[in-house]
Amino acid sequence: MRYFATVSGSASEANVEEKVLASNPIMESIGNAKTTRNDNSSRFGKYIEIGFDKRYRIIGANMRTYLLEKSRVVFQAEEERNYHIFYQLCASATLPEFKTLRLGGANYFHYTKQGGSPVIDGIDDAKEMLNTRRACTLLGIVDSYQMGIFQILAAILHLGNVAFTSRDADSCTIPPKHEPLSIFCDLMGVEYEQMAHWLTHRKLATATETYIKPISKLQAVNARDALAKHIYANLFNWIVDHVNKALHSTMKQHSFIGVLDIYGFETFEINSFEQFCINYANEKLQQQFNMHVFKLEQEEYMREQIPWTLIDFYDNQPCINLIEAKLGVLDLLDEECKMPKGSDNSWAQKLYNTHLNKTALFEKPRLSNKAFIIQHFADKVEYQCEGFLEKNKDTVYEEQIKVLKSSKKLKILSELFQDVKVISPTSATPSGRTPLSRAPVKPTQSKTAQASKEHKKSVGHQFRNSLQLLMETLNATTPHYVRCIKPNDFKFPFMFDEKRTVQQLRACGVLETIRISAAGFPSRWTYQEFFSRYRVLMKQKDVLGDRKQTCKNVLEKLILDKDKYQFGKTKIFFRAGQVAFLEKIRSDKLRAACVRIQKTIRGWLMRKKYLRMRKAAITIQRYVRGYQARCLVTFLRRTRAATIIQKFQRMYTIRKRYRCKRAATVVLQSYLRGYIARKQYRKMLREHKATVIQKRVRGWLARLHYRRALEAIVYLQCCYRRMMAKRELKKLKIEARSVEHYKKLNFGMENKIMQLQRKIDEQSKDSKSLLEKLTHLEATYSSEKEKLRSDVERLKMSEEEAKNATNRVLSLQDEISKLQKELHQTQSEKKLIQEKSEIYKQETDVLVLELKEQNMLLKKEKDDLNHRIQNQAKEMTDAMEKRLLEETQQLELDLNDERLRYQNLLNEFSRLEERYDDLKDEMKLMVTISKPGHKRTDSTHSSNESEYTYSSEITEAEEFPMRMEEPSEKKAPLDMSLFLKLQKRVSELEQEKQSMQDELDRKEEQVLRAKAKEEERPQMRGAELEYESLKRQELESENKKLKNELNELRKALTEKSPPGVTAPGAPAYKVLLEQMTSVSEELEVRKEEVLILRSQLMSQKEAIPIKDDKNTMTDSTILLEDVQKMKDKGEIAQAYIGLKETNRLLESQLQTQKRSHDNELEALRGEIQSLKEENNRQQQLLAQNLQLPPEARIEASLQHEITRLTNENLDLMEQLEKQDKTVRKLKKQLKVFAKKIDELEVGQMENISPGQIIDEPIHPVNIPRKEKDFQGMLEYKKEDEPKLVKNLILDLKPRGVAVNLIPGLPAYILFMCVRHADYLNDDQKVRSLLTSTINGIKKILKKRGDDFEAVSFWLSNTCRFLHCLKQYSGEEGFMKHNTPRQNEHCLTNFDLAEYRQVLSDLAIQIYQQLVRVLENILQPMIVSGMLEHETIQGVSGVKPTGLRKRTSSIADEGTYTLDSIIRQLNTFHSIMCQHGMDPELVKQVVKQMFYIIGAVTLNNLLLRKDMCSWSKGMQIRYNVSQLEEWLRDKNLMTSGAKETLEPLIQAAQLLQVKKKTDEDAEAICSMCNALTTAQILKVLNLYTPVNEFEERVTVSFIRTIQMRMRDRKDSPQLLTDAKHIFPVTFPFNPSSLALETIQIPASLGLAFLTRV
Repeated sequence: MRYFATVSGSASEANVEEKVLASNPIMESIGNAKTTRNDNSSRFGKYIEIGFDKRYRIIGANMRTYLLEKSRVVFQAEEERNYHIFYQLCASATLPEFKTLRLGGANYFHYTKQGGSPVIDGIDDAKEMLNTRRACTLLGIVDSYQMGIFQILAAILHLGNVAFTSRDADSCTIPPKHEPLSIFCDLMGVEYEQMAHWLTHRKLATATETYIKPISKLQAVNARDALAKHIYANLFNWIVDHVNKALHSTMKQHSFIGVLDIYGFETFEINSFEQFCINYANEKLQQQFNMHVFKLEQEEYMREQIPWTLIDFYDNQPCINLIEAKLGVLDLLDEECKMPKGSDNSWAQKLYNTHLNKTALFEKPRLSNKAFIIQHFADKVEYQCEGFLEKNKDTVYEEQIKVLKSSKKLKILSELFQDVKVISPTSATPSGRTPLSRAPVKPTQSKTAQASKEHKKSVGHQFRNSLQLLMETLNATTPHYVRCIKPNDFKFPFMFDEKRTVQQLRACGVLETIRISAAGFPSRWTYQEFFSRYRVLMKQKDVLGDRKQTCKNVLEKLILDKDKYQFGKTKIFFRAGQVAFLEKIRSDKLRAACVRIQKTIRGWLMRKKYLRMRKAAITIQRYVRGYQARCLVTFLRRTRAATIIQKFQRMYTIRKRYRCKRAATVVLQSYLRGYIARKQYRKMLREHKATVIQKRVRGWLARLHYRRALEAIVYLQCCYRRMMAKRELKKLKIEARSVEHYKKLNFGMENKIMQLQRKIDEQSKDSKSLLEKLTHLEATYSSEKEKLRSDVERLKMSEEEAKNATNRVLSLQDEISKLQKELHQTQSEKKLIQEKSEIYKQETDVLVLELKEQNMLLKKEKDDLNHRIQNQAKEMTDAMEKRLLEETQQLELDLNDERLRYQNLLNEFSRLEERYDDLKDEMKLMVTISKPGHKRTDSTHSSNESEYTYSSEITEAEEFPMRMEEPSEKKAPLDMSLFLKLQKRVSELEQEKQSMQDELDRKEEQVLRAKAKEEERPQMRGAELEYESLKRQELESENKKLKNELNELRKALTEKSPPGVTAPGAPAYKVLLEQMTSVSEELEVRKEEVLILRSQLMSQKEAIPIKDDKNTMTDSTILLEDVQKMKDKGEIAQAYIGLKETNRLLESQLQTQKRSHDNELEALRGEIQSLKEENNRQQQLLAQNLQLPPEARIEASLQHEITRLTNENLDLMEQLEKQDKTVRKLKKQLKVFAKKIDELEVGQMENISPGQIIDEPIHPVNIPRKEKDFQGMLEYKKEDEPKLVKNLILDLKPRGVAVNLIPGLPAYILFMCVRHADYLNDDQKVRSLLTSTINGIKKILKKRGDDFEAVSFWLSNTCRFLHCLKQYSGEEGFMKHNTPRQNEHCLTNFDLAEYRQVLSDLAIQIYQQLVRVLENILQPMIVSGMLEHETIQGVSGVKPTGLRKRTSSIADEGTYTLDSIIRQLNTFHSIMCQHGMDPELVKQVVKQMFYIIGAVTLNNLLLRKDMCSWSKGMQIRYNVSQLEEWLRDKNLMTSGAKETLEPLIQAAQLLQVKKKTDEDAEAICSMCNALTTAQILKVLNLYTPVNEFEERVTVSFIRTIQMRMRDRKDSPQLLTDAKHIFPVTFPFNPSSLALETIQIPASLGLAFLTRV
């Protein structure tokens, strides 16, 4: 089409040829899809006619389509795609105009993700979408219609995501407010309820009634898919109609060229209705091809009167009759579709009955009753009958179509579903070919019944009619054939599959055509053409007037075999190969003539060229010789003149240089002598002034010391005097509050009190009202305090009544007798009281007024105190939070330092072990050399089987022996368990030390808080608070008694009673248990009471404000008023006695608490002192070890640690023996109880009489075999242990395991073997297996220590083995994420915590080896990729002047770039991920890699002057951003790797910032916080400008930076330690993999393991 459009051009200015070409992208997007054999396969047949006028220019076009594959809309096979337009929409979902479509990725929609291949390599769907939209615009489809098309397509995608839920077997529902359906309804403009209803229901119409019936979930899904296919097919037809309208022309058509692009022959594993129709069309087209090619060929032979025998060729008319004849496949299919209960099975039976054994082209498969086979011209094809009827009917529920027709939102919908008379599945016209000059036919509105009848035509019937029209068109034209052959089925370039190509040629009929052509005369010439072509081969005498006779004469001479050609009437016919023979003779004749002509012309040209060159050479020689003579004369003259000039010039320069040196020497001497004299003078002056300053300072210090001592003495005297004054004041207050004092004051006032009782009552009422107001104000301030206080009063009253009930009766009787005696005295004094009542009344009025004023003052003071308390609380909380943050940060730093120190020690330890092994190998080598005939063993097989064990004096006989490989020497076994216990004891002591330190800190904080509270706390006043404190002390003493009793009970249970009595089932045990529970309950109750009383006391203490000495009189007046309220004298005396007792008790308790507190402080200080001494001792040892050489240092530290740990080990062994004794006792008790239980059961069985046992007949029962339930264990024999280690560790290839097996499989296998040994309770087997595993891993790492893949593999497996030991250890902290099944798999007999520590140390060593390996790989890449290579071309510009050019040791073509580093990082990351390494561990490795990159780059930057420029800083910033982008892509931004590049980033920023003013210096100081002062100054000194726009950094600016940063306390070291390794941690990562599901592949060679 592009060729026709380019050659012919357009007949008008409308660019019709562009429109014709624009129709292609539209049809490809809506009709083409990716299949397994073609990425752009057309899934419909297309016939396009291009019309031409008389001048053969394009005037228009028309298109017809056949059998669109609608089923692809709702289903795609594996590795296939839906139509391209859907993926183009999803790829353009982010465009603003497509936001309303609410599209997502192709993997989101059901209709686009079934094939699992949403992307085609090399195809950008977003760009293809732009081409499609551009083509639509060119063809006149306006934007509104385009958006309508896209809305319908998006609605189809959302319709595919509609889900149904089964209500029962015959009905289903759609979830309410289902998002995909609501989006579909919004896009199509229909109501949600109607569409949801008709998607799950259908209407059944009978003659009289109409029923609405629910449908099942499967029917609903089929209805949904049918609706989607129907909408897409109508949209396809609508687009084809609009394309035809755009290509239609009103000019008269003179001729046309028709291009038929139709599907080829198809055969798949499962062939359905679409493949049947496609192969049917190919049968028809093959028949037309045979008729055209073979018959016309033979007709031409007859016409030319050549002797010819007719050749038979394959005629496929029987196959076509089988398909389309009466009672053919299509006829029976249409008949079955009309049946009410027709099905695919019944149709298949009809086919078998009609055609089986009657037609040779029809067969039935052996193993299927739902398929049939048809022998096509190309091959046999087996069709599955399932779905034929449904696809042939192509039924869509009318109610769903009506709902869509009711849409008013989309104008295009009404055009899609018009009631048009349908002739073909796509827009085919009745005449078969629409003349382009004819006007477009408007759709006529027919009757509803007729439309529905036409709509019910089957798809097969419509396809047969359209195919018939196509055949008529082809027969009426002159066809030409283009066969498309695919070289391979894999879509690979430069790959040719011969067998596949031959199959396609046979299927297309090309081989048949070649066979006929080879049997005939494929080449032919007319006589005139032959004469014109081969006139060269004829001589002049052979040329006659008759061209035919001339050709005959020439051919008889050239071709001797007359059977190779034949003479016809107008043409000469040649067999295959004869034309090539004639062409060879002709080309040889022409070549010989050309050679003769070339020979003659070349000789003439060379002679002419030689003469011209000889003449020119003679002329040049003449001129050159004259020029050389003149140059020689000039040279001699200039040489003499230059010699004279040099003589005088050298004399002048020597004289000038001497004078300059002499003057400079004189000046230097004068300045140096003056400098020495001034320096001597300043030294003398400085010494004199220093003497004066020392004299004054010493005098000032002596006076200052004297004044401080005097002030301290005065202060101590003041404190002592104040303390004595407070004691005296307290005594005076107590005396003032005493009853005797009041008796003296009020002596003889009793009668007066009796007379003025009424007035006192009134005053008491007033005071009560005032007190109520005070309590009301206090209640509004703190309601909770009032509640607690009321509870305390209630408890106090209840306890007072309980305690004093008995004492009060006796005291009241005594006091009554006393009062009767005193009554007579008071009567006599009554008169005096009456006289003084008036005076007392006045005094009481004054007191009330003073009380009111003091009440107001108290309120103000209370508010001020509350405000101060709140402020102090805020300040204290802020200070505590800051201190807590600082302490946590310091603890984290200390923890990291300790980890780093420990891991460095492990590294040194592993290095010493390697050295020990090497020395041992050398010793063995020396032994083998000295002994003749002794063979040398492989160096990879280490004789030391346990590298984690040390020899000890205490060894057990049960431990397995480990022998050296020397036959003559034997070594004692090494006790590994001893070393593990010693290591565990060290860790426990460190934890105890840390806990004691924490406890000491908490004690000191409590002391400080207590002192602060005592200073702020107001003095307690009032009898209530003293009583409550007394009550608290009593409760605490009772609590201690209860605790002592509880401990005594426990001791009595454990020591005095025999084992049988203290057994859990004994009656005495039950009684004691009940007593203990009751005592514990009472203890809890007492604890709660103590807590309540303490809280109340604290609240009351805080509520009472601090009063000055001024308020002592007000206190006395309040107490006086309370005394006046008491009517009974005995109550006053009793209250006074109680107060005294409480004061004494409180004082004694305070003294005891103080003593205990001081004792605790002294004990803690002693512990601190001992810990400090221990710490100092350890530091001294470390200092001594650091002074030693590295080897002696490590040996000394190990020796010291071993001696210390062996001493502690003795204690641990004693404890272990005690525990073993207790375990033996418990086992004996268990055996005794088990015997008793057995005896009880036997006795119960003996009590049953024989008559109760009835013999019942035994019936035969079928016992079903249960499937074996695996327990996730692997059983192996002890002698197979070396084989297990060899096959699983030493001989295992990590690459195969990472690709083919699950990650961590070796770790799981080893742990399952450990589980079985634990299950057998075989400690020797467990110890042997774990030790062999550790040694095997060490051997393989020693052998392949430089292989990153091997080290990474065993690091991940070691971590996984460690996690398995933790996960199944039975500890609650590690069992949180386990399933119940996994909890059943926990270890039962052994605690492997010590081996976990050993494996953790081994993992640390492997991690350090991994870091060394990747450092060796990255080291050569970093400088070249980060600094030298120009990632951004042209930025660096010209090199700085005056710098030497640095050459790299690597050639330019081998230089590493940033891409090389990133590729290497990708390799590392992919290997670690393949091996299943923990994500947290991967982050730590990445952090270490980035630290190495940053440190090496920064160090090289600091050492190279040519790298310190503005452009290089920009280059570094870009490279760092690429590394950060890599971190972002790998989701590793949280790993801390970015922070390790901060010094490099700041160095690059330092190169780029402005460096002139003080503001620039301040900005640099604040910006470069990760660089040291030495590094910043080094970069500024090395900074070198590259071009004229940059300037060097001035010395003054560098000094300014140095002055600003002099207070910064950082390391003076210039270079960063690139060998530093961060401390590694292994966070617990449980596995969700069930152990019982693990299968051992046969490739590992572990057949001797048995799953248990």
